[in-house]
Amino acid sequence: MYIFVQGILVGMQTRILLDEDQIPQKWYNIIADLPSPMDPPLHPATKKPVTPDDLSPIFPMELIRQEVSDRRYIDIPDEVRDVLRLWRPSPLYRARRLEQHLKTPAKIYFKWEGVSPAGSHKPNTAVAQAYYNMKQGIERLATETGAGQWGSALALATQIFGLECTIYMVRASYEQKPYRKSVMQVWGAECIPSPSTRTNSGKAVLEKDPDTTGSLGIAISEAVEDAKTHDNTNYALGSVLNHVCLHQTVIGLEAREQLAIVDEYPDVVIGCVGGGSNFAGVSFPFAGDKLTGKHPDIDIIGAEPSACPTLTKGLYAYDFGDVAGLTPLMKMFTLGHDFVPPAIHAGGLRYHGDSPIVSRLVHDGVMRAVAYYQNEVFDAAQMFARTEGLIVAPESAHAVKAAIDCALECRKTGEAKTILFNNSGHGDFDMSSYDAYYGGKLIDYEYPADLIRDSLGRLPKIP
Repeated sequence: MYIFVQGILVGMQTRILLDEDQIPQKWYNIIADLPSPMDPPLHPATKKPVTPDDLSPIFPMELIRQEVSDRRYIDIPDEVRDVLRLWRPSPLYRARRLEQHLKTPAKIYFKWEGVSPAGSHKPNTAVAQAYYNMKQGIERLATETGAGQWGSALALATQIFGLECTIYMVRASYEQKPYRKSVMQVWGAECIPSPSTRTNSGKAVLEKDPDTTGSLGIAISEAVEDAKTHDNTNYALGSVLNHVCLHQTVIGLEAREQLAIVDEYPDVVIGCVGGGSNFAGVSFPFAGDKLTGKHPDIDIIGAEPSACPTLTKGLYAYDFGDVAGLTPLMKMFTLGHDFVPPAIHAGGLRYHGDSPIVSRLVHDGVMRAVAYYQNEVFDAAQMFARTEGLIVAPESAHAVKAAIDCALECRKTGEAKTILFNNSGHGDFDMSSYDAYYGGKLIDYEYPADLIRDSLGRLPKIP
């Protein structure tokens, strides 16, 4: 029996939990279920497919194996699972108050990754990467970070496994989110605004534009250069690459088990998209069900900012993952590797490219993408906070917006769809962004089509 108290439904299950022993024991590798092989990454100089030897100067061998593996499931080491127990399994919530507010027949569920020590989904892969580097005898990791969630996660993971950590943080976010820098420092990491004078890549950018706000592509160049020029240092990436998406599938695997407890399966799965890691994490197990014919009609949606519309306006082509052209060339949706997006407040979504696997699935029609302006995203975040009580990160708010749109569409059609979205992180360190929203200072920027065309015109030529 359901009871109404001041318009709120009570007496029904809202939080769905799993026990610690139900943390997934294996990661799911969607490459095994693709109808044809992925286009291989290419060496930046020779334009030939990269080999393990090409990647070994900056990655440990086990991560290289995972990057190219076609095995459907890959074991999660016990040492990694022991650390994941600090916050996993993460809770799955039914957003009943939001449903009521929207007057929708849809059921809205969200996976809450803000419970991790770093406040987001990023430690799911940071812990694994730090572990494999430690096992190979690496002493230091270098990386980039946009909004600071990945940098915070890697700082935590390297502290746990006894490694040093150097983080190049996109300058716009470094200035907008100073407490993210403080979190990294608490966990023992060095945080440097990018572009910097620490690397040749950074110096080259500053010579052209001393006032640049930076970009993830620039910060990646600095971190890769750092790793390549120090024998004791490897590079760690928080998104895009296959092994990163692999590690994040614990999100979707748990969510599928949690929904089964209440006899549900989603009609719609949603995540925000920058590089693609949290979106991949929640969606790949369900995309696998779609590819194998178990649930062929599921709608999988990636939500991105209109200011950096990689999936919605980018080109599916080979491109570098960084500005300086130090990384392998990857087949992905891209806005051009020298694309520098405006300093929007969803700093973690300011990347010119997307995960090659996510890009492939969007290109093949297995997934689709939508793009939103800043103010409508913060409108959705405010609605979510005032109904469900959680203040979410600007990045995650894109998924909230997409879920609300789907629920409102159900109100029009009368369909009682089940909607699942990944709430990838809290907004506790993003209050300056909310201040800008309430102060009317957010600009609904849409990147000009002619500038996108110019950037895409400088894509590398592939024989």
